[in-house]
Amino acid sequence: MGTAVLGNTKMKTFEELESTVRSYSRGWPTIFEKAKGYKLWDVDGKAYIDFFAGAGALNYGHNNETMQDKLVEYIRNDGLIHSLDMGTTPRKEFLECFNEIILTPRDLDYKIMFPGPTGTNTVESALKIARKVTGRDTVISFTNAFHGMTIGSLSVTGNSFKRSGAGIPLHHTVSMPFDEYVEDQDSITYLERFLEDSGSGVALPAAIILETVQGEGGMNAARLEWLKKVESICERFDILLIIDDVQAGCGRTGTFFSFEPAGIKPDIVCLSKSIGGIGLPMAITLIKPEYDQWGPGEHNGTFRGNNLAFIAATEALSNWETDEFSQAIQKKAHILSEAIEAIINKYPELNGEARGRGLMQGIAITKPGLAGEICAEAFKRGLIVETSGPNDEVIKFLPPLIIEMEGLEEGLAILEESIKSLIN
Repeated sequence: MGTAVLGNTKMKTFEELESTVRSYSRGWPTIFEKAKGYKLWDVDGKAYIDFFAGAGALNYGHNNETMQDKLVEYIRNDGLIHSLDMGTTPRKEFLECFNEIILTPRDLDYKIMFPGPTGTNTVESALKIARKVTGRDTVISFTNAFHGMTIGSLSVTGNSFKRSGAGIPLHHTVSMPFDEYVEDQDSITYLERFLEDSGSGVALPAAIILETVQGEGGMNAARLEWLKKVESICERFDILLIIDDVQAGCGRTGTFFSFEPAGIKPDIVCLSKSIGGIGLPMAITLIKPEYDQWGPGEHNGTFRGNNLAFIAATEALSNWETDEFSQAIQKKAHILSEAIEAIINKYPELNGEARGRGLMQGIAITKPGLAGEICAEAFKRGLIVETSGPNDEVIKFLPPLIIEMEGLEEGLAILEESIKSLIN
């Protein structure tokens, strides 16, 4: 169907045939047809700058040419596409490269598990192994956390709307305040008192799970010293520390793992989204060897052998062979931080607050609905940007890490134009 015929009814197919659960197609009502680097184009040929990056699954941009060439060559040579957890060349090469480029230089010793292709799969596997090796059932998570949409990961997610979708009570979890003050005391003190109090009614937990930067929860970045204190609490009480780096990892905050600047070594790390390189489904769970106590097949999945993702993921790791890529991310992050502060100062009507770290930042806005209105206006002007936070009160910047300065500046200019049009 040509674009002229589509007219104002271009979304009719989705509205009539697709479930009401769809979300992004409502906020960005067009049909996208092509993408390259940090841009997308719709069927009308309109270009959009991408400050969304597939919710963090496209850190390396759209359709990286080297990845494309390797994938096409592999398919044309009849390489295995589906293989469960059988040994394949792409799987072998990814494992070796990940160990050599990522783990060894950081003095990290983990077994690499392929739990299934999505973020919620890796979180589920992390919760299961923590409970298995400790023999305990409770897991501590934090306010405004988001860890996935299946029952286990949903139980450690804070959003009440998403939790209600489970349809059943979500047990064996306790929510603690994220890095903030509660009743005039630091949340670390609050957590310690809870664990020390034999009258709290909760047995010693199996694990503590957290995001160093809460993406869906509102771009809340934990202080590095807070992360260190959480790790020390875990060590003191013999609790496993799980870092969910599904969105904040793979370079999003400037280093490959978001927890690196804190100098901590989690017991379990969850990775997905951009670990697949080009946007293909892939997830891994990193487990300290002493806790890798699975029986063969005790946790499995039909699609834990995505060979195309392994190929793209291995190519993506080449960005981390030197510090150059990391330094470029941090430079852009600094520019983004300055731009956010400038917008907040220039438009006091926003009553804005800067959030986040690296190329995972945002502006929290107190006026109800305004963040969403700004993002909708930005879409009309050619910028893809979404909201986050419990009330969609945060404009969330998540551009591809490879975005050029020109694209970053152009996107920020569109954002400012959108703000100006709504508050003047």
